Amino acid sequence: MNRTFAHLLPTPLDAESLAALQPLSRVEDLLLLLERWVERGWLRALDKAFVGFLADLDPTADSLVLLAAALTSHQLGHGHVCLDLYETLKEPDFALSLPPEGDVLSTPMLLPSTLLKSLDGGSWCQALVDSPLVAEAGDSSIAAGQKPLVLSDRRLYLRRYWTYERRIDAALHRRLSQTEPAPSDLASRLDALFGAADRTPDALIDWQKLACALATRGAFSIITGGPGTGKTTTVVRLLALLQSPAVERGKPLRIRLAAPTGKAAARLTESISHQVQTLKVPEEVRQKIPSDVTTVHRLLGSRPGTRHFRHHAGNPLPLDVLVVDEASMIDLEMMANLLDALPPHARMVLLGDKDQLASVEAGAVLGDLCRDAEAGMYSPQTQAWLESVSGEDLSKSGLQQGDNQRHALAQQLVMLRHSRRFGSGSGIGQLAKRVNQQQDQDARALLVNGEYADLYSLVLKGEQDRAFSRLLLEGHGEGPKGYRHYLSRMRSERPQGLTSIDDPRCVEWARDVLHAFDEFQLLCAVRKGPWGVEGLNQRITQMLFAADLIESDQQWYEGRPVLMTRNDYGLGLMNGDIGLALRLPEGPVEENRTALRVAFPRNDGEGGVRFVLPSRLNDVETVYAMTVHKSQGSEFAHTALILPEALNPVLTKELIYTGITRAKHWFSLIEPRQGVFEEALRRKVKRLSGLMLGM
Repeated sequence: MNRTFAHLLPTPLDAESLAALQPLSRVEDLLLLLERWVERGWLRALDKAFVGFLADLDPTADSLVLLAAALTSHQLGHGHVCLDLYETLKEPDFALSLPPEGDVLSTPMLLPSTLLKSLDGGSWCQALVDSPLVAEAGDSSIAAGQKPLVLSDRRLYLRRYWTYERRIDAALHRRLSQTEPAPSDLASRLDALFGAADRTPDALIDWQKLACALATRGAFSIITGGPGTGKTTTVVRLLALLQSPAVERGKPLRIRLAAPTGKAAARLTESISHQVQTLKVPEEVRQKIPSDVTTVHRLLGSRPGTRHFRHHAGNPLPLDVLVVDEASMIDLEMMANLLDALPPHARMVLLGDKDQLASVEAGAVLGDLCRDAEAGMYSPQTQAWLESVSGEDLSKSGLQQGDNQRHALAQQLVMLRHSRRFGSGSGIGQLAKRVNQQQDQDARALLVNGEYADLYSLVLKGEQDRAFSRLLLEGHGEGPKGYRHYLSRMRSERPQGLTSIDDPRCVEWARDVLHAFDEFQLLCAVRKGPWGVEGLNQRITQMLFAADLIESDQQWYEGRPVLMTRNDYGLGLMNGDIGLALRLPEGPVEENRTALRVAFPRNDGEGGVRFVLPSRLNDVETVYAMTVHKSQGSEFAHTALILPEALNPVLTKELIYTGITRAKHWFSLIEPRQGVFEEALRRKVKRLSGLMLGM
C-alpha cells in the first residue's frame, strides 16, 4: 500500500477499504481516482486539472499533498477561501459540501468519506509542511510567487487567496487604528437629523443614530441590518453628517456610492434620490450629497479580459468617502481590490444584511466581519462615548461587553435591530426571523396556521398540479397577483394612436408595465431540474402561450421579460437589470409599422425608460423565474419561492431567508415535497476563512 496513506491510518481498516487504498502507490493512480470522483460529481474537472498542474511542477509530489490541493480547489468552488484540514476530517460530508455518494459503482472505488475518515490531521499537516509545493505563512517565498499553496496553521490556501485575505487583514488593521476627529458639536448635529433621544422606559434605542455616530470617528465602519431596518435612511443621514462640516469649511467631501450589481446600484440610486430631498439640511449641503450609485466594477475601472482594474494602490480612487451597499455580495478578491484602491485618508462604510447569502465567488467577507454584530462587544469606553453624543441609554440593550484590543472591529460596527417594514403584525417579518434563528417547526407553523394574510404555502401534488399554474397566473386571494396581471396591463393600457417611439406616452406605458411586472416574481433555489430556473422558464412560457396571454413561445415576443446576465457598458445596462419586450411604432407614420423593443427602467429616480433593440442584447435570459442569488438587491410585491424536491448543497437557511426577504407585501412558499424546507433551515452556511480572526 502507498506509504503516504498507510502511515496515516490510526486504526485497522476492513479488507474492502484496504483494497481500495492499494492503487494509490503512484501519482498517476491518484489522478485516476480523482477522475472517477469527477465522474461522480464529487470534484470538478477544474480541481483534477489543478492537481495535474501541481504534479507537473513536482513529479515526486506526495499523494497526500495532491489530495489536499484537490480539496482546496474544490472548496473554492463552494465559496470557501481555504481548506480547514481538521474540520474536513471531522465532518467530511458537511465541510466539503459533497453530493450524496449514493450507491458505490460496481467497480471497487475509494470513496471520499472512506479516505478522509481514515486520515490523521497532524500527519496530513506535516506532509504539507515537508512539500516543496507549500509555503508556510510568513515564508518569504509567498511574495516571490514560488509556491502555489500556503499553509497557515491548519488552513490550506491557494496562494492568491491567501494574499487577498492578508491584504484585507492588513488594510482593516490600519484603518481601525486610525481615529478620525468627530465634530465638536456632534451631539447637536445628531439631534438635528434624528431628534433628541427618547429616554422613557419603553423607548426603542435609535440604532440608526448610533451607527451615524460611530461612522464619524473611524476610517472604516459597518452598518448591518435586515430588510426595513433603515440602512439607506441611515447612510443618507450619515452623508449629511459628514458633508455639512466640510461644506461649512468650504471643502466639500468627494463622496462615491457603489453596489456589487447594476440592479442593486439602481435600487439604491432611486432610494437615495428620494430620501435626500427630505433631509433637513441647507440646500448647499443637499447638493453635495450624491444619489448616483455605480457598480463596484465600474467604480474601479474594470479592464475586460483581465483581473486588473484602472484604480489600485498606485492609482487610488479620487474620493474622500466610499459607501458600498449590499456588501454581503462582495467576494474576497473584490474586497481586496476595493481596499487597495482606497486613498489612505478616505473613509469606507459597508452596508448590508449579514444574514443574506454571501457572494457567488469565494469568501463571505461581510459575514466574517460581522461575527460580533449580534453581541455588540462594545468596550466601556465606546459605550460611554456613544451614550454621551447620542443621548441613548445602552444599559438595557442586552449587548455583551468587549474591549478595544480583542474586539477592535466591533467598535466600528452597528447592527440595526428594528424593522419598520416588517413589524410584529407582519407574517413575512416573523417568518424571516424564525428562519434566521433556524426554528424550523415554528416557521412551518407560521406558514400553515393561516394567522398572517401575507403568507401562503402550497404543497404540490406533482409537476402538473393546477394549483401551481393558478398561483403563477392569478396569485391567490384578494391581494397577491401572478403573471396575468402585468400581461393584462400591457394590453389594456396600450396607448392608442401611437405614431412614434418618442411619444411620451410610450415611456409612461412602458414604466407602468414594468412596475406591474415587479408585482410578482418566482424565485428558485437551483438552475437545473424540473423545479429549476431553466425548466420553469420554459414551462411558464408555454403555459402563458396556451392561456393566450403571449403571442408566441419562441425566442422573442411581446411581454417577454429578460434578465441581463452580464454588464454591457455600451448600452448602459448592468448584470441583473430586468427589461420587457414591447411592441412600439417604427418607421414612417403612414406605414403604421411596429417592432419589438426591450424597455429597461433607467433607475435614475425620475422614472425614465430606455428602449433597446432585441438584436443588441446578447447576454439575456427569460426571467419568469430567477435564482435567489440573482434576486439579491431586488424587491417584489409578491415573491414566491419554489424549492427542489430533494435536498441540495445550496439549500441553507441563508438562501431561504434571502428569498423570503425579497418580498415586500406577500410571500408564497411552493414545495414539490414536504420536509425539504425544514431540512434546509437546519443547514447553515459555514464558509471557511481566516479573515480578521481575533478582531
